Amino acid sequence: MAAQRGGALLRGEVGSARTTFLELFLDLALVFALTRVSVRFIDEVEHGLTVMGFLEALLLFLVLWHVWTLINWVTSRYEPDALTIQFVVVGTMFCSLVMGVTLPRAFEERALLFVVAYLAAVIVRPVLIATALGRHPRRSVPWRLAAWAAAAGVFWLAGALVPEMRFGLWVVAISIDMVGYLLGWPVPGLGRAPVSAWRIAGEHMAERYQQIFLIALGETILVIGITYSGEGYGKLAVAAFTVAFLTTALLWRIYFHRAGHLLTEALRMARSPGRLGASTSSTHLVMVLGVVLTGVGYELVIVKPFDRVEPAWLIFIVGGPALFLLGRVRFEYEIFARIARRRLLMVLVLAGSAPLLLLGTPMLALSVVAGGLAVIALVDGLYSRRQPMETSASPLAWDDHGRVDFPT
Repeated sequence: MAAQRGGALLRGEVGSARTTFLELFLDLALVFALTRVSVRFIDEVEHGLTVMGFLEALLLFLVLWHVWTLINWVTSRYEPDALTIQFVVVGTMFCSLVMGVTLPRAFEERALLFVVAYLAAVIVRPVLIATALGRHPRRSVPWRLAAWAAAAGVFWLAGALVPEMRFGLWVVAISIDMVGYLLGWPVPGLGRAPVSAWRIAGEHMAERYQQIFLIALGETILVIGITYSGEGYGKLAVAAFTVAFLTTALLWRIYFHRAGHLLTEALRMARSPGRLGASTSSTHLVMVLGVVLTGVGYELVIVKPFDRVEPAWLIFIVGGPALFLLGRVRFEYEIFARIARRRLLMVLVLAGSAPLLLLGTPMLALSVVAGGLAVIALVDGLYSRRQPMETSASPLAWDDHGRVDFPT
């Protein structure tokens, strides 16, 4: 009887696979948290960007991504209308909000509160789900997630309490979290539970990744609007404001051109949606990070459009879009089993132009990026007019080569 009650928590074969309003509500906290990541990057640039400063901001972004990824898998695997799952989602939203508030100073005086909020999200969530599952055979999956999160938590707390070793300890901690996710949280005697073998709602998973990309684009819109309405407001910045918006529109166009639209179909039709979902998770991490870095570049360009460009600025103005294009190349392969050569070529062009762009202004650098993205979008459009609409041919959708030690 207890196992049957626990089984009701899992998604059934019928029912809506669409994103719930509660999940969209959760994403509002993520939008705020992403803006705090941008603030952290901007602060590092204003104080002289260092390798350590960049890596610290990057680590904080990875923490946010890990929280969002795990709750996304939860709502794709479990029934989102169940009271337990709704409580988990609301709790994750609160933890994400606290993390966003503390994030700009997470490596300074707000470290402990940041860590407590993070650990509450990644440890309490699986414990609650495992308890709700009762004696159901799949209860061991959330228990192993909690065990790995607790192991990493030792290093998270130690880093929060020892400032001199904070970065190193937190690198170990996030590495444990990521390795656990990649390996399926193996526990001696129980085997592992890789997400690639989870029974999930593929259509729901696709919607969530499309939405996280739109959220990242939305964060850049916030950056453009807030920056231009503040310090950047004026005649000199109007061109940067316009080109920044155009760049965001081009990122949207390039992402959704065919592959972005077909992600839902690919995951809905996949025999093993977990495997394709796990792969696209890593791909969207790269693309979303690229968009976040691009948004930081917008602020630099709008505030100082015609100053001499600093070398560190090109990491954001040029490196952000280039990183997005690299992720988009992998995305093309995941959906169509082909390499998008024109996108790879554009990455090389942007990287090769960096030495010359150092001689110009931030406005020139962003204009070159926008021009390169416009070329890709134009070629995509011309190619589409000559070719019929394609269907997904994902090489990851049908074969599951990963061994699973028990049904997940």
